[in-house]
Amino acid sequence: MKVVSTDKAPAAIGPYSQGYISGGLVFVSGQTPVDPATGKFADDIAAQAEQSCRNVGEILKAAGSGYDKVIKTTCFLADIGDFKAFNEVYARYFTSKPARSCVAVKDLPLGVGCEIEAVAEL
Repeated sequence: MKVVSTDKAPAAIGPYSQGYISGGLVFVSGQTPVDPATGKFADDIAAQAEQSCRNVGEILKAAGSGYDKVIKTTCFLADIGDFKAFNEVYARYFTSKPARSCVAVKDLPLGVGCEIEAVAEL
């Protein structure tokens, strides 16, 4: 196993890694919409989805993979009412339409509106 780490995505806010490579796959930890340069996030769900997707992409890139190699994502929304706006952004990044689960949860870390985790081939 090999840890994946990049300063182009937010640092972990707990006892976990941004990602791991194992068995020809990269496992990307859930990425919130925190901007790694500022440590802040937008209020708007579309902007949050955009930043979460970019953060996933930076970790995939650091691992030697990319959006086109994503097999599965799991998406978490703080408000299922944001589903449509979230999907519109998500669809621009995950164009290969990987398998996906998307669920609404009670709360997300830091009070963000979305989080995305991914599994991809190398």
